[in-house]
Amino acid sequence: QVQLVESGGGSVQAGSSLRLSCAASGYTYRGNCRAWFRQAPGKEREGVAAMYTGGGVGTYYTDSVKGRFTISQDVAKNTVFLQMSSLKPEDTAVYYCAAKPTCAAWTAMSLYNSWGQGTQVTVSS
Repeated sequence: QVQLVESGGGSVQAGSSLRLSCAASGYTYRGNCRAWFRQAPGKEREGVAAMYTGGGVGTYYTDSVKGRFTISQDVAKNTVFLQMSSLKPEDTAVYYCAAKPTCAAWTAMSLYNSWGQGTQVTVSS
C-alpha cells in the first residue's frame, strides 16, 4: 500500500507559477508510474502528466500543458513534483497525485490504486 501526500496548491494570478509536491510512503515499487490528474468544477478528472520513477523513460503530458508543466522526481525523498508555469484560468482544478506499477495507459484513472488527497489550484484572470 502506497500513501501519497500532496502539497503546494494555492490561488494565483494568470501567468504565475506553482510547484506541487507528492510524497510517497509505505510500500513503493522500485519503479512505478507517478501521475498527476486534475478535476475542474463540473468536469471529469483528467490526466495531466506522468513519469516512470525507475528511470530510463520519458515523461508524459496532456497536450494542453505541454511546454508549461514539468513533472520531475526527487528519488531520495520518493517525491514527485509538478512544476506549473504560465498558469491559465483553465488550469483551475483540484490536482491529484496517483501511482500504479507502470505508465501504460497512464491516463486511465481507474488503473491507479493509490491517490493523494488532492490540492486546490485556482488561477484568476
